[in-house]
Amino acid sequence: MKYLLLFFLSLSLTINAQSDEDVLKIIYYQTLTNGKSYQWLDYLSNQIGGRLSGSVNAELAVEYTKKELEALGLDKVWLQPVMVPKWVRGTKEYAYIEGASGRTTTVNICALGGSIATNPTGLKANIIEVMNFEQLEELGKEKIEGKIVFYNRPMQPDLIHTFEAYGGCANQRYAGAREAAKYGAAGVIVRSLNLRLDDFPHTGSMSYGDIAPQDRIPAAAISTNDAELLSSMLSLDNNLKFFFRQNCKQFPDVESYNVIGEMTGSEFPNDIIIVGGHLDSWDLGDGSHDDGAGVVQSMDVIRLLKESGIKPKRTIRVVLFMNEENGLRGGRKYAEEARAKGENHIFALESDSGGFTPRGFSFDCSDNNFTQVKAWEPLFKPYLIHYFEKGYGGADINPLKVDGTVLAGLRPDSQRYFDHHHASNDTFEHVNKRELELGAGTMTALVYLFDKYGVNPIMKTKEVKN
Repeated sequence: MKYLLLFFLSLSLTINAQSDEDVLKIIYYQTLTNGKSYQWLDYLSNQIGGRLSGSVNAELAVEYTKKELEALGLDKVWLQPVMVPKWVRGTKEYAYIEGASGRTTTVNICALGGSIATNPTGLKANIIEVMNFEQLEELGKEKIEGKIVFYNRPMQPDLIHTFEAYGGCANQRYAGAREAAKYGAAGVIVRSLNLRLDDFPHTGSMSYGDIAPQDRIPAAAISTNDAELLSSMLSLDNNLKFFFRQNCKQFPDVESYNVIGEMTGSEFPNDIIIVGGHLDSWDLGDGSHDDGAGVVQSMDVIRLLKESGIKPKRTIRVVLFMNEENGLRGGRKYAEEARAKGENHIFALESDSGGFTPRGFSFDCSDNNFTQVKAWEPLFKPYLIHYFEKGYGGADINPLKVDGTVLAGLRPDSQRYFDHHHASNDTFEHVNKRELELGAGTMTALVYLFDKYGVNPIMKTKEVKN
């Protein structure tokens, strides 16, 4: 082991003379033997906890990550102010199903983010099950008015890409209350977006659109086990009543911050590469997978570059975005200020798919740049990173998209991600240290390659000749 360590240290001293294969070996060695992402996540999750935008915990996370970035000895660390929504859940929600006999069965629910409260005494009404907005339209106001609408469309289980399954039913959560209110519904209950059957309700962002405040209706998610129960009971008795009570409240916007750290490039300081995740989370768990993992991996990228002896040619920034979950204010603010300053972002990498085993990346870029990226794929295959596909980069970096900019998203194995997404079991003990560190190393390796070669294959050829 001592010999191996000396070997890698000697490599790091002459990093510019090494092949890309050797540099990636150094990066992966550093992340798996000297990683810091798991340690940072432990503090972020267990000492701070859930970090909903506008909350005290979100501000504690800003302070903590800024301090840790400063400790890395970067060229610059700063806070970028951004106004964010402040929604508070209040006391724990309560719900039950009531049959014709008056017998009640308690079920697990949670308010959707941005929802209004019920009356202090709660809301009880007949409940009607639908699968989509088309069924709402078919039923019409006559059959919906005064009732609670129960959206029960599950995530499609046969889709290997679980984010595709999520996208296939997320509109019922986001716009379900808005659509049901058009027909006079009293409230909505939405099946949790989760591929397994369990007792954890999953929250998430929802919107009323342009519906006037006085016409808005309360919205909550129900666990998948209880959604199955409710559906079964409705098949036997469509006269069921449903009761729920929630005490959430929307407050005026408050000031928060994106946290940014920077290493200035030695040759092309005006070419900017960013790597980031979102610092905010929902409030039910501690946000370890969504997106504490992406935050600490992004922080470790810039540290691993330093530890591996890599002196970036281009400016590398880590950006910890605020308010991805219920507004995307941080990502939009960063892009707005970047445009105002005329900054040239050549590459942006986001991690927001959990801390599971990395499988590769999806790239939002031109065909020309994707050809360059595919040429790097063999470098990652020894680490079982095989997924290099065109696709979506990420929500927070998407506002940076202009011609010539390459956007990329880390793509871990997603099969277990939605077991925890936006739920109270998104907690630190469900993150595997080695998987998290592999993700940080994989991100670092890709940043290294974009820093070395830029985004234009012609530039790659020119620099290799030098």
